[in-house]
Amino acid sequence: MTVSPVFLAIALSLVSALCYATAAVVQERTAADTPSVRGALTHGSWWWSVALNAGGALLHVVALRYGPLTLVQPLGALSLVVAVPLGSWATGRRTPAGQWRAMALTLAGLTALMTVTASGRGPGDTLGSAEMLLVTLAATAVVALLVRAATHRSTLSGLTFAAASGIASGVGSTLAQKLAVGPTLSWSAAYVAVLTVAFAVSGLLLSQQAYRSGLGGPLALLTLLNPVTASAIGITLLGEGFRYGGTGPLLALAGATAAVRGVILLSRSQPRQGRPRVPHGRAPGTVADPRPARTGRSQTPATGPSRLVTVDFTRTGRAI
Repeated sequence: MTVSPVFLAIALSLVSALCYATAAVVQERTAADTPSVRGALTHGSWWWSVALNAGGALLHVVALRYGPLTLVQPLGALSLVVAVPLGSWATGRRTPAGQWRAMALTLAGLTALMTVTASGRGPGDTLGSAEMLLVTLAATAVVALLVRAATHRSTLSGLTFAAASGIASGVGSTLAQKLAVGPTLSWSAAYVAVLTVAFAVSGLLLSQQAYRSGLGGPLALLTLLNPVTASAIGITLLGEGFRYGGTGPLLALAGATAAVRGVILLSRSQPRQGRPRVPHGRAPGTVADPRPARTGRSQTPATGPSRLVTVDFTRTGRAI
């Protein structure tokens, strides 16, 4: 029985999207439990997310050998559709209808962008040495500016880190394409490999920082900017263009507008993960007794961890 190459590309793309989605959920849950990226590195679950991301990337590359970019790339965006409800299930809550609409809007915009963007360059047409240096310097400067902005603006830090992650990952994908086309042993190939790994790792660490503010908005933005960055490099430096003549840029603009609108809606509707709130009616500074309440008329005060501790932060700061 012969398997159709297109069917194989679709199957590989779907498994790749599932790997990316699961990795994003694991990263977001790790970010909710740890205060920094350095703390996440000590969690075994975070390294599982690294393995899932690597597996997803490998499957995506293999899928491109059997199917066209215009088919494989939009299917990769399905990770957003899987990750958001999967994240809701992991936290024991339902996915609101507003999030479903925002995801549909983002995917529609991303699909429109990938459809009108031409992928007609030959397989051997890759970035030259001077072009790689230009892309590396420009991307490094943009990512550095975004990271600096994210550290000074807490309200948009999640989306800003996600934008930096998407750009870094997109540049890494572009450089990886050069390795895939001509994997020869040379100093030039080693230089490209180092740059590819550096941008890929940077994108992973920046996404971990972005997920501290939630899952939906940051994941949608980096999913959008990854292929957009690669397409922008192809249009600018490799002579690519838009399909459908003069209407192509207009369709791309409409798709970008829809995708950005979806990202904004996702970032607004995504509940932030954090520490459990103090139940209503309990005074601040009290810690609940984990043991069942005692009964009886004994007037002997409880000792040890079973008693109710009240902390007066406004006066002495001691436990009463």
